[in-house]
Amino acid sequence: MHVDGDTNGNSRIRITEIRVKLTEDPRNKLMAYCSVTIDDAFVVRDLKIIEGSKGPFVAMPSRKLADHCSRCGHKNHMRANYCNQCGSGLDGDRAPRDDRGRARLHADLAHPINSQTRIELHKAVVRAYQEEVEAMSQAGSEYRPKSFDDFDHLSDTVDADYLEELERRQEERDRKRRESTTEGGAAAEGAAS
Repeated sequence: MHVDGDTNGNSRIRITEIRVKLTEDPRNKLMAYCSVTIDDAFVVRDLKIIEGSKGPFVAMPSRKLADHCSRCGHKNHMRANYCNQCGSGLDGDRAPRDDRGRARLHADLAHPINSQTRIELHKAVVRAYQEEVEAMSQAGSEYRPKSFDDFDHLSDTVDADYLEELERRQEERDRKRRESTTEGGAAAEGAAS
C-alpha cells in the first residue's frame, strides 16, 4: 500500500475518496454512513458517523460479538437471554467488559492501528460529512445522495489475469471432484461383482 510521509518522517495513509450517505431521520444519533477508499485500491465500507456529546464520532465497521450456548453449542449474541436454538436460559450480562466496565458487544472489522491514522481518518471523514451536509442544504429538493452501489460490480480496474486464474483453479477443483467421484463409483461396482 502506498503511504505518504509527513515532515516528521511518519507514514500517512492516502485517502483518495470518501463517500457519505446522510441518514433520513434528523432526530437519530446515526447521522450518516460512509465508505473510505485508500490509495485508489482498497475500500472500507460501513463507517458510521454518530452524533456524540463532543461532536461527530466516527465508528468503524463492526460485527456483533457472540458466544456459544453451553447446552447445544448454538451461537447467540451477547445480550441474548435465551438460546435461539434450544431456548435455554443465558446470562444477559455475560459480555466481556472493557477497562471502564462497559460491556463489549461489538468488534471492529477494520480500524486504524495507531492514533495518528485514527485522527487523520476521523478529520477526513468529518470534513466529508460536513461537505455533504452543505451540498444537501444548497441543493434543497434537487439533492441526490451519493451511491455506494458501483463498488458492488467488477469493473475494468479488476485484473483480468487474476480473474482467469480464479476460474482456472475452480475448473481444476471441479475436474478433480469428477475424477474422484468416477473412481469411487468404479471401485464400488468392482467390489459388488
